[in-house]
Amino acid sequence: MASKVMTNQTKTMVLLMVVFITVISLFGGLVYFSIVNFSHQRFYELLKIRTTTIVQIEKSKQRLYLPENHILNSLNDEELPMERDYVFAVPADSNFKSISKEVHIPDTFFKNIIRKGEANYNDNEFYYIGQSFKFNQKEYIAIASAKNHYVVYYLGFLKRTIITCMVLAIFFSTIFSFYLSKTLFKPILKITKKVKQISSENLHLRLEPQPDNKELNELVDTFNTMLTRIETSFETQNHLIGNVSHELRTPLTSIMGEADVALSINRTAEEYKETLEIILDEAEKLDKKIKALLIIAQTGFDGKIQKIDKVRIDQLLWDVIETIRKIDSRNNIFLDISMLPDNPKKLKVQGNEQLLHLAVANIVNNGCKYSNFQQVKVSLGATDTDVYIIIKDTGIGIPESEMDKIYDPFFRASNTRNYEGYGIGLPLARNIVRMHNGELIVSSYENQGTTVQLRFPTIFGTQQEEKNS
Repeated sequence: MASKVMTNQTKTMVLLMVVFITVISLFGGLVYFSIVNFSHQRFYELLKIRTTTIVQIEKSKQRLYLPENHILNSLNDEELPMERDYVFAVPADSNFKSISKEVHIPDTFFKNIIRKGEANYNDNEFYYIGQSFKFNQKEYIAIASAKNHYVVYYLGFLKRTIITCMVLAIFFSTIFSFYLSKTLFKPILKITKKVKQISSENLHLRLEPQPDNKELNELVDTFNTMLTRIETSFETQNHLIGNVSHELRTPLTSIMGEADVALSINRTAEEYKETLEIILDEAEKLDKKIKALLIIAQTGFDGKIQKIDKVRIDQLLWDVIETIRKIDSRNNIFLDISMLPDNPKKLKVQGNEQLLHLAVANIVNNGCKYSNFQQVKVSLGATDTDVYIIIKDTGIGIPESEMDKIYDPFFRASNTRNYEGYGIGLPLARNIVRMHNGELIVSSYENQGTTVQLRFPTIFGTQQEEKNS
């Protein structure tokens, strides 16, 4: 339930706080325990020096008489805070209970000294270190003890200081985490707010790039590019609807007009025949346009091809040129094969021959038509991976301001009014080329001509890639 309520900003803030507190706690604890350990070692070193001094002093005496269980509370000058020194002879039965009870030190401490020669012990306030030594064939123990003021007082102050610093660090880390999470999510919230404003009514809106934020700007660029594609698609659909409505309405209006005129008064059989011929002609135009729409829809949406086979592009080009010449003998086409590859396998593509024929024929036919039957140059070439067809004419070209609409179905450039056509050849050709994983590029200049480049991946190139992979 909490995960559903918490926003990503809150989660980030909590995560940052957890990280800060963990790091601060680790470092605070490490500093504290390092100082405690160092102070213990240092104080034991001082006590050991004192113990060694006591032993040397006792050994320097000519005679050391200490009865068993006799404790000597040293009167040496006090070097350490509340220092107390002890020297006593080890009991013959090694029983330290009476000594332990008297000096309030565990008897295990004495036993450790006898066993190891040296041992230490502390009871939170006092620190002890003892050494055993022999004098005149008799064993003795010397102990030095003192109160570690540094541990008791100064480390206590250090503990309180560290706890206070941690509390302050948590407080400031909370403020910093809140500010940082808010700063991090501010551009995202800004983008989200802007995206919510974008709808089908204002697709022209774009997200603004965020300063000094490379990753987010890549997302912004990607989203803006997607918006551009969607906006273009919407505009294309709007143009398509307008163009289709206009193109279908014209023959329908003509048919209805002719029928009205014929029915308005009684006419002769010859006049009725003439009217029916006009209606038939307009109906055929309407039928052609509807068929063209169906072809575009089939090639533009599902991309299903009835028959896929190996197609040699050079043979396809010869068939296209022959067909176009049969349609109109004035069509002047020059096929340039100077760039043909040595290996004919590089001319084979995987595709539907009828659709490829339709696409290439549409482009070559447009070149002939809009160049007023001047020569159209068709070049064929291939690389190891692709085959290229370049169709170049010197016709009327396309105005630069209308180049962005050339793929809209039924769109016709403003300088084509004197030419017959429906404006479906180029969009249909592009759809077919895309179905074959190819590419169609158009470059055109008004009154200078148009160049169309087609590229198709070859079977040879695909096989080479599979071998290399």
